[in-house]
Amino acid sequence: MKKIALLSLLSILSLGAFAKQQTVMLEVPTMTCVTCPITVEKALQQVEGVTKAEVTFEDKLAVVTFDDEKTTVEKLTEATKNAGYPSVVKQ
Repeated sequence: MKKIALLSLLSILSLGAFAKQQTVMLEVPTMTCVTCPITVEKALQQVEGVTKAEVTFEDKLAVVTFDDEKTTVEKLTEATKNAGYPSVVKQ
């Protein structure tokens, strides 16, 4: 009985092992002032699965780390667009 419980627990815990942290760099060309990155960063941080968002005005870039099982790049770009700052993945 203990073996079954242990195997069940291990299988449940291993499900999270497939989640993978991804990092993407987004270009946000419409940021025109030094306070714009605050709005973009807050919009990205509200997306479920985002663990880190750093936005810089000088480069007009957002570097976002997220759990790929909880969100997608499309949801990230949608969040910036909805905040008034459309973005695209930097090539």
